[in-house]
Amino acid sequence: MKKNLFSLLLALGIIFYFILTPMILNSPILRESSFTTLMYIALAISLNILMGFTGYVSFGHVVFFGIGGYITFALLYYYKISLFLALILAGIFAALIAALLGSVVLNLRGAYFAIATIGINEAIKSLVNNLEFLGGAEGLFFNMKIYKSYGGPQNALWLSFYLLGIITIVVLIISYLIKHSKFGLGLFAIREDEDAASTLGVNTKLFKTIAFMISAFFPAVVGGIFFFKNGSIDPGSAFSLTKSVEMIFMVMLGGIGTILGPVLGAITYDKIKETLLVSEAFKNLHLTISGIILLLIVLFVPEGIIGFLRRKIKVLKNILD
Repeated sequence: MKKNLFSLLLALGIIFYFILTPMILNSPILRESSFTTLMYIALAISLNILMGFTGYVSFGHVVFFGIGGYITFALLYYYKISLFLALILAGIFAALIAALLGSVVLNLRGAYFAIATIGINEAIKSLVNNLEFLGGAEGLFFNMKIYKSYGGPQNALWLSFYLLGIITIVVLIISYLIKHSKFGLGLFAIREDEDAASTLGVNTKLFKTIAFMISAFFPAVVGGIFFFKNGSIDPGSAFSLTKSVEMIFMVMLGGIGTILGPVLGAITYDKIKETLLVSEAFKNLHLTISGIILLLIVLFVPEGIIGFLRRKIKVLKNILD
C-alpha cells in the first residue's frame, strides 16, 4: 500500500505545484503555461483508464474532448445556463455516447478497434461541420457579455484554470481508486488476456464499457473548460486527431497502466513540445520528432519513464506505481 500511496501523493504534489504557483505569484503567464500542462495531465490520465487498464488503444479519444466542448459551448451560447451545470451535462452526454459506441466498437480488438475510433472521430467531425446551429465549419464565437456572470473575461480565465485544476485532481484520484479495486483487477485481467478473464467470470463487456464511459467523461469536461476559456470553437480544433496522438504519446512515455506515469508523461511531452516550437529548425517537426521518440519507447523502453526508473534505481522499484 505504501508503494501505491507514494505514487498518488507524488502525483498530487506535482499537480498542486502547477495549480498553486500561478495563484501565489498571481502570474497570468504562468497560469496559461500551467493550464496547458494540467490539460495534458487530465487527458493522459483519462485515456490511461481505458488504454492502460484494459489495453484498448483509442486513436480517436479526442472525439469526447470535442463533444464536451460543443455541448458546453452550445448550452452557454443558446441557453445561458451555468457553466458548472453545462460541464456536468457535457460529461454525462459524452459518457452516454461512449456507452452507445462501446456496445459496437468494444467488440473489436487491436488495430480494428483503433481504426474504428479514428472513423468515429472523423464521422462526428464531418457531422458537426454540416450542422448550422453549431456554426458549421466556422464554428461558434462567444460575445464577451457571456463572461459578465463570471466577473468578466479576466476572472473567467482564472475560473477556467481553477476548474481544470479541480478536474485534474478528481480524475487522478478516480484513476487510483479504479486501479486498486476489484473492478480494476478485472480491467487488468482483460488487458492481459480477455478470453481468459471471461472464462474466469469477469463480465468483460460491462467492465470495458464502464471504463470507456469513465475515460470519456473527463475529456468532455476538459474540452468544455478549454473552449469556454478560448471563447470560440470549431470542428478542426475540437476533433483534431493530433490531440489523440498526443494523448497516446503521453501515456506511453510516462508508463502505461501506472498512476504516476501519465502525469510525468504529460509534463515531459509539454516540455518537449514547448522546446521544439520555439526552435526555428524544429517548430514544424514536433509531431515527427514525437513520433520518433514514441517508436524508440516502444522498441527499447515499453514500460515508459516509470518502468525505466524502477529498473535502473533499485530504491524506486517498490515505491513507484
